Amino acid sequence: MRATEDHALHSRALQSLGESGAAIYAAAVDTLRQRSAAGSVVDVGCGTGRLRALLGDLATSYVGVDAVRFDGFAADAPLLVADLNREPIPVADRSVDIVVSLETIEHLENPRAFCRELVRIVKPCGWVLVSTPNQRSLGSLGALLFTEHFSAFRDSCYPAHQTALLDTDLRRIATESGLRDISITFTGVGRIPLTSSTYPRPVSRAFPRALSDHVLLVARTAQEILDR
Repeated sequence: MRATEDHALHSRALQSLGESGAAIYAAAVDTLRQRSAAGSVVDVGCGTGRLRALLGDLATSYVGVDAVRFDGFAADAPLLVADLNREPIPVADRSVDIVVSLETIEHLENPRAFCRELVRIVKPCGWVLVSTPNQRSLGSLGALLFTEHFSAFRDSCYPAHQTALLDTDLRRIATESGLRDISITFTGVGRIPLTSSTYPRPVSRAFPRALSDHVLLVARTAQEILDR
């Protein structure tokens, strides 16, 4: 039984190819820079670890966490392997300054439990940043109307993508997890439905919720974290 579960886990993980879009990485780094966030970073759902180089001087140290080691993950970077549906993040409580999780929460069965795990490992006044597909984009809402699934949750994306979340869901989960200074941002980049083109950048930035393919939540842990 365990061998079957491990095979299914690896299959789902590899379906993602271990990479997020360039716009997601750029938005994540910009969001952290705007808040002068810096220090030790844990990248949960790190994939190939592409974020590591993009963080530059923001990261005094970097640790990746994922279900498998993807090809391309740097040999000199620490990687912790964990099944995030069944195991805690293998990082000590209140030990890192920043935890980033890009395009991972939608792969998991219990987003609230996952967010609590992210909060657990971050120091007081540290940063939590999460991204996921934007279900309120025109493209995703159109897909829901015509195919009965959000665009990132069609049959071709399942079971890699399991849990669709709205930006309002992210905010609720963050609040329930004890986070503060909660902010929702969007990448400002979105693909025009039924084409391979993206909206002109000034247009997508003017209407980010409707025309962005991805949404980000960034928030801080409380100054004093109470044991739960």
